Amino acid sequence: MKNKRLCHLEKRIEKIKRDLQKITEMRPGSLTRQYRIPQDKVGPYYQLSYTHKMKSHTEYIRKEYVAAIRKHISHYKRFKRLVQQWVELAIEHSQVQMGKGKKRD
Repeated sequence: MKNKRLCHLEKRIEKIKRDLQKITEMRPGSLTRQYRIPQDKVGPYYQLSYTHKMKSHTEYIRKEYVAAIRKHISHYKRFKRLVQQWVELAIEHSQVQMGKGKKRD
């Protein structure tokens, strides 16, 4: 049973590694539309906000780059999800190897 579970975990980890290799350009952050005069919604512009190396950053993004930046942010979120899944599977893999894995019905 333990061997079967380890094999299953290893296959899932390998799939995550393959998925990670497919990720291209990425950026952290959130992209928001702002206005120079908010109450009248005049002068729209886009702002990218993110934290990197414990520092907050804000960048203005030109309209022609908005679609690309959204894609980069999406790739980054996928990267983070995949890494989190990998860590969870690696912990479970280690626990199963040590005989401390969860009992499955």
